[in-house]
Amino acid sequence: TALREKEKGNWKELTVDEKKKLYRYSFCRTYAEMEAPTGEWKSITAGVLAIVASAFWLYVLLKKYVYGPMPESTSLEWRKKQRDWMILWKVNPIEGISSKYDYENNKWKD
Repeated sequence: TALREKEKGNWKELTVDEKKKLYRYSFCRTYAEMEAPTGEWKSITAGVLAIVASAFWLYVLLKKYVYGPMPESTSLEWRKKQRDWMILWKVNPIEGISSKYDYENNKWKD
């Protein structure tokens, strides 16, 4: 084109618009355009949220349809009975739960 022919001549004779066009022909993008954010974080965030949501729903479905009820030993009453049994039989009296119980006064130590 005619602009390419002018490029071979003296650059001081070119106008500012012509210099900008020649720069565009040579480099296609400005530095600001190269450094501009791409918006790629949006697709990454969407992918991560989709994985988290699908994992949550998988957990809910497994909990509802696959796993059975929790065992009786996880109830509060059962754990209280187990604690009382451990105190009665003085399980681990040096460092365990029995070491924190006063057997003479039948109450917890301060």
